[in-house]
Amino acid sequence: MRSAAPAPRVIAVVGPTAAGKSDLGVFLARQLDGEVVNADSMQLYRGMDIGTAKLTTDERGGVPHRLLDIWDVTQAASVAEYQRLARAEIDRLLAEGRTPVLVGGSGLYVRGAIDALEFPGTDPTVRARLEEELTVRGPGALHARLAAADPEAGRAILPSNGRRIVRALEVIEITGKPFTANLPGHDAVYDTVQIGVDVARPELDERIAVRVDRMWEAGLVDEVRTLEAQGLREGRTASRALGYQQVLTALAGECSEQEARDETVRATKRFARRQDSWFRRDPRVHWLSGAAADRTELPHRALALIERAVTA
Repeated sequence: MRSAAPAPRVIAVVGPTAAGKSDLGVFLARQLDGEVVNADSMQLYRGMDIGTAKLTTDERGGVPHRLLDIWDVTQAASVAEYQRLARAEIDRLLAEGRTPVLVGGSGLYVRGAIDALEFPGTDPTVRARLEEELTVRGPGALHARLAAADPEAGRAILPSNGRRIVRALEVIEITGKPFTANLPGHDAVYDTVQIGVDVARPELDERIAVRVDRMWEAGLVDEVRTLEAQGLREGRTASRALGYQQVLTALAGECSEQEARDETVRATKRFARRQDSWFRRDPRVHWLSGAAADRTELPHRALALIERAVTA
C-alpha cells in the first residue's frame, strides 16, 4: 500500500448511469488542473459513442479524456488490462503534479484502478468448457449456478452478461472460493476522494427513459449497423452492451425496433440499480445529490468536499 501523498489526489466520480458523472468530471478536471480518466467499460470501445453517452469533443470542454476509444469492438474486455492502463495514466498525472479524475460507473474497473486488487489467472481448459456450456445452455442457466455458488456475485452481474458469468465461475473453480472472496477489503493504492452522484430512483428512471429516446433520435440504430459490419456481433464484450445488444436483436429480426427500445430502457434501469448497490457498499464514497433541483450546486459542493479532504 502506498503512503498517503499530498494533493493532488486521485478523484473518482462514481454512481449509476445517467446520474451526471461525466459533466461533473469535466468541471472538476478543469478546476483542479487535471484530466479525465475513463472508467466506463463500454466507452473503451471505438465507435460506441451514442449508446454509451460518450461526451462529444465540445462537451469535454478542452479537458483531455484518457482511455476512450482504445479497443476494437471485437476485443474482449479485460479488467486486468484496464488496471494496467489506468494506473499508467494516473501515475503520469500525479508525477506531473496534476489531478487524475476517474469517471465512470463500472465498479470493478474503478476498484481495479484505485485499490489493491490482483486478478486470478485463467485456465484455458476450464474457460473453454464454460464457454461451450454458455453457448449450449445460455447465460440464464449459468447465472443461476453462479447465484447459488456466490449470491453477491449473482446480484452484481447481469443475468445476460455471459462473459462475466463465465469469468466468475472460472475464478470460483480455479480458486475454490467465491468470486467475490477474491475482492479484498478497501485497501487503497492511491490517496483517493470518491464522490458518488446520488439521484432518487424515480428521477433517475425518468432520465434513463429520456436518454434512451435521445439515443434513438441521434441514430443509435445506424451506429449499431455500422459497428455490426466491423464485427460487433462477434465481440464477446461489446455485443452485450446496453442498447447495442437490443438493437442487434432487432436487426436480426428477433424483435421489433420498438421492443428493442423498450427493453433497453428496462435493462438500463435494472443496471443502474446494480451500480448503485455496488457503490453503496463502499463506505469511502461521499454521496452528493445530483437531483435536478441540486444540479447547479453539485459541482461546487463536490469541489468544496475535495478541498476539505485535501486539507484534513
